[in-house]
Amino acid sequence: RCHQPIPEMLDPPFLPFCALLSVLGFVCVAFVSAWCQHWRGGFAWDGSTKTFNWHPVLMVTGMVVLYGAAALVYRLPPSWRGPKLPWKVLHGALTLAAFILAVLGLVAVFYFHNAHGTPNMYSLHSWVGLATVLLFSCQWLTGFSAFLLPWAPAWLRALYKPVHIFFGSTILMLSMASCVSGINEKLFFSLKNGTTEYKRLPAEAVFANTLGVLILLFGVLVLGALARPSWKRPDADSPDSRQ
Repeated sequence: RCHQPIPEMLDPPFLPFCALLSVLGFVCVAFVSAWCQHWRGGFAWDGSTKTFNWHPVLMVTGMVVLYGAAALVYRLPPSWRGPKLPWKVLHGALTLAAFILAVLGLVAVFYFHNAHGTPNMYSLHSWVGLATVLLFSCQWLTGFSAFLLPWAPAWLRALYKPVHIFFGSTILMLSMASCVSGINEKLFFSLKNGTTEYKRLPAEAVFANTLGVLILLFGVLVLGALARPSWKRPDADSPDSRQ
């Protein structure tokens, strides 16, 4: 009897956690926007370095923050009651918005590279990043086909659901790795001379490194929420109800 209350004490409510996560996601977007605006010269769409600055902002906003929000849709207690279709649509819409931002982010970096004669796809960051977006596109298409189109039978949905969940978490981890490696790569390229060398840890390096830590914290908290059994939809293991 003395051990019974302990799990309840260690099981915080989801909604305050979700509010904290929302603030953290907003801070991530604010940090990457401030970094590109204050230290990297702002934004434009003319092939200059200001065009490149759209790349980190769109990738962090789409592939980390919006994607993380989409992953937690089914952890919201209101989604546990009533039909699942509206929540499926919300999940699909958020992930589609994240994908569109990611594609725009790729267009920005390819446009910048081509305008300056810089080779594309030579770094580990670019390999991981492009692989993440391609995997994300496959994930969205198969998820849309299996869970939103009416033709998919219940047994197919039940068979594919664990695969969809696994790759959902995998894509988020790859997105975190891409963003952190991209921040590090940009700092190495940009901070080269005199007192602004990366190894001297100027203010920009401290700020951008903090952004990387915030992205990792956001992603880890999302993955922790997805793994927490008490925050899962009660019928998570049952076949989808008829819509």
